[in-house]
Amino acid sequence: MSNNTAAFDSDEIQPQAAITVADDIPVAKRSWTAWAWGLSAAAMCLAFLIWMTPTILLLWNTVSTDDAYVDGHVTMVAPRVSGQVALVHVDDNMQVAKGDILAEIDRVPFQVQVDIQLANVQAAETTLAQAKAEAHARLAEVQAARYALQHAIESVRDQIAQLHSNVAHWKVEQASLVLARRNYERNAALAPTGAVSQTSLDLNIAERDEALSRVEEAFEVIQQTRTNLGLPRNSENSLDVPEDLDQSFSLVREALANFYQSLAKLGYEPRSWTQTPNEAIQAVFDYKEHSNENTLYQQLLQNDPGIKQAEAQLLQAQRNLQQAELNLSYCTIVSEIDGIVIRRNVNPGNYIDAGQGILAVRSLEEIWINANFKETQLTNLRIGQPVDFYVDMYGGRTKFHGRISGFSMGTGQTLALLPAQNATGNFVKIVQRLPVRIEVLDYDPDTAPLYAGLSVEPYVFYKQPATGPNANKRLQDVARVPVSSDRNLEE
Repeated sequence: MSNNTAAFDSDEIQPQAAITVADDIPVAKRSWTAWAWGLSAAAMCLAFLIWMTPTILLLWNTVSTDDAYVDGHVTMVAPRVSGQVALVHVDDNMQVAKGDILAEIDRVPFQVQVDIQLANVQAAETTLAQAKAEAHARLAEVQAARYALQHAIESVRDQIAQLHSNVAHWKVEQASLVLARRNYERNAALAPTGAVSQTSLDLNIAERDEALSRVEEAFEVIQQTRTNLGLPRNSENSLDVPEDLDQSFSLVREALANFYQSLAKLGYEPRSWTQTPNEAIQAVFDYKEHSNENTLYQQLLQNDPGIKQAEAQLLQAQRNLQQAELNLSYCTIVSEIDGIVIRRNVNPGNYIDAGQGILAVRSLEEIWINANFKETQLTNLRIGQPVDFYVDMYGGRTKFHGRISGFSMGTGQTLALLPAQNATGNFVKIVQRLPVRIEVLDYDPDTAPLYAGLSVEPYVFYKQPATGPNANKRLQDVARVPVSSDRNLEE
């Protein structure tokens, strides 16, 4: 029993001893420990605050989203002619520069076409030379017809002059007839008295009859001349001749028709078919206001239908040759931009059609960011505001710079292939997102390339001033692009 009592006493003594030991710790030491813990906590809070200050300021002064990605232009490469592929010089992920050869099509068939068209050009040149020679011959016909017309006019005038001469000769013969009759009548009165011999009287009779014959002959010559001039017989007034006979005479009109016919072969059309020869000749020289005969003939040669047709055939052959040479050059498929080859689906030996996509080249420098901001975040956003963005591929170590360059004219929902129809009774409002394009500034693809589709987290500093084109606007200005010639003609 004494042992149990001793054990009981020892159990009651141990707690009291612990209390005694705790009471022995100095109060100053306990206060210093509390202060140390407090200062540590405060220092940690201050350090956390200092560490978070940039992030807090960034979030306070910017608008950001994690629904953004890298985008860029893609140029689809397609042949402009059909043919069999001879060589392919590139493969996927290869970097190419503008003008580099990507692939080649077999050139032999196209070279044959070039040779054929070249022969056609040479044949057309020969045809043109022949047409010019024939045109010069037709021009000589025009000159001959013109002189023939002039000769016909002069011939009529000569015949009219001859008519006047014949009339004058007829009058002379009439005077001779009068004299012969008087001589006969005088000698006939003296014959019964024997003053005039019978021989002299017979001679007077012969002279009278001869003078009469010459008068009749001169009269017939006059009438023949009138007949040659297309005039009726006129014994009362043999000189009755129209004033414009040299313009209306049948042979003159025939010569005029031949003149028109020769001009028609050179493409000339008379202003009127009732013109007189003089008017026709003057109209020809007035054709397109020519100052002299040489310029007239040059213009007639230029308007010659045969030459024009030959020139058109030559031009067509030359254009066919140019097209054949273009097709030959199209056998070499080159890159139109600097970039990276993607989506190659062609190999040597494949037959490809014109316009068939064989590969694509994605641009290295024409890169931008498409950031889909919520419509509630767009209140303060404007074109030209500076943007810092981070790409998940590079983490937070690399910061890129840019600026807002424009806003899409529709949210992603409206631009979808099948836009949502909200005109139903079970409508649930969803916050829409609007694509905002961010232009990348000071971008160096060799240092930190941006690949299309990479996730981006942009921060727009909407409180900083906007810079660059269309600053502080929501819509860009009207683009200064070339105006088509059709629009100019309509205006």
